[in-house]
Amino acid sequence: MVSKPMTLIDSYIRKRVLLAMLVVISLVLSIDVVFALVEELGDSENAYTSAQALLYVLKTLPSRVFQLLPFTALGGSLIGLGVMASHNELIVIQSSGVSTWRLVWAVLKPAFVVMIAGLVLGEYIAPTLQQSAQSSKAVLRSGVQAIDAGQGSWRRIGDEFVHVNAIAPGGESLYGVSRYRLTGAELESADSKPKAAIGLASISFAQSAQYIDAVEGGYWRLENVSETRFLADSVVTAQRESEDWLVDLSPELLAVLLVAPDRQSISGLYNFARFFESQGLDSDRYMLSFWGKLLQPLATLALVLLAVSFVFGPLREATMGFRVFVAIGVGLLFTILQQLLEPASLLLGINPLFAVLLPIMSCAALGIVSMLRVR
Repeated sequence: MVSKPMTLIDSYIRKRVLLAMLVVISLVLSIDVVFALVEELGDSENAYTSAQALLYVLKTLPSRVFQLLPFTALGGSLIGLGVMASHNELIVIQSSGVSTWRLVWAVLKPAFVVMIAGLVLGEYIAPTLQQSAQSSKAVLRSGVQAIDAGQGSWRRIGDEFVHVNAIAPGGESLYGVSRYRLTGAELESADSKPKAAIGLASISFAQSAQYIDAVEGGYWRLENVSETRFLADSVVTAQRESEDWLVDLSPELLAVLLVAPDRQSISGLYNFARFFESQGLDSDRYMLSFWGKLLQPLATLALVLLAVSFVFGPLREATMGFRVFVAIGVGLLFTILQQLLEPASLLLGINPLFAVLLPIMSCAALGIVSMLRVR
């Protein structure tokens, strides 16, 4: 049973650390938003006005907060606990019989609050607003023109390569759908051995598409379709007002096409990875983001433990400015290690789970070793 003095100490530490985290996230997020707004204003044109750019940045705020939470916990723990160390409050608390590890637990409690808030934000709030922001921006900037290289996304579905300029929020309406259908043929090579060759069977472009949820299975109805078919000895073109596109691609999957993997929900990443695997495509990129978001609470915990070990160890007598410098340095090193391992894992075929766990376990190990050396 926790004594009343210990409860008061826990409450005091929690308030100090949470207040420091709030200050850190406010400062860092303000800078991030300013740069994001400047970038979006540079892209504003035609229907995508300055007001639309501002709305886009506001909708992406939850995603930005989610990505900054681990480093917010790091900086908040380092600064909040560091202020207490500077005022000799930690020495007083330890002199009253409270162990170092008990103080570590008191600091980790507010970190757990941040971790839970991050999971809720990253799974239910941020992805929905991010999808809405990306979809609205894509619709305004590209619309129904042919392939827009600056917008949309390429995907392989069966024997087709598909490009969609814009996806409306919810994924049930598409704009600017280009389809390149391939066909295979057996050709005689110079050594008389048959070899498989892939040719272009047809190219089609639909100005828009609407998802039809039928009882026997959903499909897409393409509108204002222009098609070019490549035959053996001729090229045939056709125009159709509508065409049914029978493809196993639900609006739920399409809703995440325009959103970067690191800003999608955990469940969305897993479902999309499974879809890629069913199509015989490489899903490592999505599994990498899936494990990264799923294990973000562990990353937060490891960074907080590392921050606490610094305060009880080499940074006990350090100035506030130096603690901020260390927090920024550790955050940058952690980010650089992550960004080096992610493309390396995709290139070298390393298990995505291992690539995500290595920086986390490194921070945790360093924090534990530093704590064990504290006298």
